[in-house]
Amino acid sequence: MPDILNPTLRMNSPRWTPPPTPWRSVAIHGAVMAVWVALFANAFFARGISAWSVGIVYIAYDTVLLAFTVWQTWPLRKAMVMPAPVGVRPTLGVIVAAYNEASVLEATVAGLIGQSDPPEVIVIADDGSTDGTAAVMRSVYRLEPPVAGTISAPSPIVPQLRWLRLPHGGKAVALNASLVHLATDLVLTVDADTILDGDAIGAMRTAFATTPGLVAATGVLTPVCDASLSGRVFEWFQTYEYIRNFLSRYAWMRQDSLLLISGAFAGFRRDALALVGGFDPDCLVEDYELIHRLRRYGFLHGLGWHSAVIGAARGRTSAPANLPAFLRQRRRWFGGFLQTQFWYRDMVGAARYRRLGTWMLPVKAIDTMQPIYGLCAFALLLWYVGTGRVAMLIPVGGFILGKIVIDLGFHGWSVHLYRNWVGGRTQAKPGLAILAAVIEPFSFQLFRHLGASWGWVYFLTGKRVWGVQKRVVALAGKSDA
Repeated sequence: MPDILNPTLRMNSPRWTPPPTPWRSVAIHGAVMAVWVALFANAFFARGISAWSVGIVYIAYDTVLLAFTVWQTWPLRKAMVMPAPVGVRPTLGVIVAAYNEASVLEATVAGLIGQSDPPEVIVIADDGSTDGTAAVMRSVYRLEPPVAGTISAPSPIVPQLRWLRLPHGGKAVALNASLVHLATDLVLTVDADTILDGDAIGAMRTAFATTPGLVAATGVLTPVCDASLSGRVFEWFQTYEYIRNFLSRYAWMRQDSLLLISGAFAGFRRDALALVGGFDPDCLVEDYELIHRLRRYGFLHGLGWHSAVIGAARGRTSAPANLPAFLRQRRRWFGGFLQTQFWYRDMVGAARYRRLGTWMLPVKAIDTMQPIYGLCAFALLLWYVGTGRVAMLIPVGGFILGKIVIDLGFHGWSVHLYRNWVGGRTQAKPGLAILAAVIEPFSFQLFRHLGASWGWVYFLTGKRVWGVQKRVVALAGKSDA
């Protein structure tokens, strides 16, 4: 099926008609790179603690971001009042892009039709699956396979459900093809391995109904891994990583600068999606790039568009349960982040985009090199040990210990804030969060940086792939972590 949104995408994406790169963007990105070169070189010439200045800067930057998050999430110290449903209900359709997801499709659909405020339409966008997807659609929902590129009639078992069969083209292509068949006011994208809480869609619908300028929103997700030992360990670390990350999104939302919308559970105004051309099939992280395009369009046309994270809209999503899968996920995420930062480089530092341009995107410019800073800091520690400069570890250890103490306080406090924000629906424990803060700098954090550094290779070589991840079949039965 030809992508009828493609001409609009080409018109609104700066990667097709890139504007001149302004000096401020060159200066910001260049400074980030130059500082790293200077700090790394300093390790071979300086004496004393200043030789580890790359680590000191890395710790200082992360601490500033934590302080910013604490400042902006301070209102969450008191329990949030969940908004009441409104009288006027915008219509809402859900797209489930599925490639070989037969093992989890039934649980995903059951979670959607079991909502307290269910969607009017559910489209299973079958992206050329070669597993048992067709058998599930036939036996469970009594749907006969439509001709490739067409959509089925409604299911006699689940009237909202329809089956769109497509040749394999990737997630973004499947989402765009589904948009053509939806006439609802709102569109939700839900990954096939994501199970929503029973009131999640109602909360999302209420948020859009009460905020006219809202064009994109994400729900709050809890990661779920399998029951293996590595799965339990990775679920533990990722649970508290997700808590911190979603609190950070709340902080940036308060500055009207939120860019990170989780495609696993995201809501959009359909008209806004059509105006900017839908999802970009050539981006590794099509959801993240889309928010840049929506916000850019809104600013350029004076539309007052916003993005948000909705604490009352919750779900659980499958997450990597072992190191190779985790590294592949972070490689794709970071490679796509670099793609998007490069395509939208003209927005970095631009006052016309307000705090999004002058605050958020410069921070993202620093983030492009943050994993490199972190790995270099760790590598220098190993070098000090290997070359017998053990005395260096005493002052360096003081900085690391101070950062761990800060992280301990933030991790414990963040669980309290998060519980208030999501209405108490979490089993996260402050004690386990604090333990994660002690272990993470020497384990999980390094894995994150390794995956991100691999993303640099992907970005520089121009690779693109919609990765395949082992799904958690028992996802529907898992409780919030």
